[in-house]
Order: sequence, then C-alpha cells, then structure tokens
Amino acid sequence: MTTTPELPRDEKSILLRSMERHRDAVLWKLDGLDDTQLRRPMVPSGTSLLGLVKHLAAVEYGWFCEPFGIETEPLPFDDNDPEADLRLRDDETTADVLAFYSRARAAANAAVEATGLDAEGRAWFGETVTMRWVLVHMIEETARHAGHVDILRELIDGKTGDHDRADD
Repeated sequence: MTTTPELPRDEKSILLRSMERHRDAVLWKLDGLDDTQLRRPMVPSGTSLLGLVKHLAAVEYGWFCEPFGIETEPLPFDDNDPEADLRLRDDETTADVLAFYSRARAAANAAVEATGLDAEGRAWFGETVTMRWVLVHMIEETARHAGHVDILRELIDGKTGDHDRADD
C-alpha cells in the first residue's frame, strides 16, 4: 500500500507543489532517451523535447524573476525570432539545457519564497501582475507543455503517463 504525502495547507505551498509536480513530470518524460531522441523535431513546427525544456526554463526566469526585479542569466529570447527559446543551438548540449532548467527552477522557487503572493511586478508587456497570478499562469504553462512533452515521448517510443507506475 502506498501512502499519500502530507498535503500542504497554505496557498503558496499548494501552488508550488502543483508547479513541482508538472516540472517533475516534464523531466521524467526525458528519462531513458538519448541526445538524438531529445533533440529530434517530432512535429512540423520543429518542436522537440529538449526545445520544450529550454522554453520552460526561459519562461520561468521571465515570469518569476524579471517582473519582480530579480536578476536572471541571459535568456534565449529574440524580438526578431519569437520561437528562438524553443530551438536548440548546435552548441547546446542536453546537459546544458537541463542545467539551465534546474537553475531556472531554483531561481523561480527562491523568487516565490521571497515574494508575497500579492506582491506586484511588471510583466514584459507592461501590465502589472501579482506573484499569485504568475504562479497560476506558470502552472497552466507548465501543464500545457507537459502535455506536449507527453505526446512527443509517445511518438518516440510509446511511453505514456506522468510518472513511473512502479512508484504507485
């Protein structure tokens, strides 16, 4: 019999737990694949598993840090190429992208921990957002792309689900 982990009770912890669950599902979907499989565009738009992870890392920095004045590393956004953060450069390795995502997650979590849910920041398009809004938006964004990752992984080798069933 499996035990259910203790569930968080406060709003910020609930939201962060939800973010972590979707983030972990994205990474789990990469397990067991080689670099060629991770980089391979699987649909006509050119989307790849590793490209989605790179995008998620960039938007975590872009939403959790930048609006609240928290410094980030250089991000792969390009005003002349709206899909730049989804594409891999030839010199980017799997390890580079996974490390970028790990750093983005850590920075985002630190920003959430240091910032109240009602704290306001300025989004890249000029609107005022609260940390609560950013958390909900990023849960949606991460869940949406976790679904994309799930489909791409199934196209590669048939593996489905959001976690290892042996863990149940």
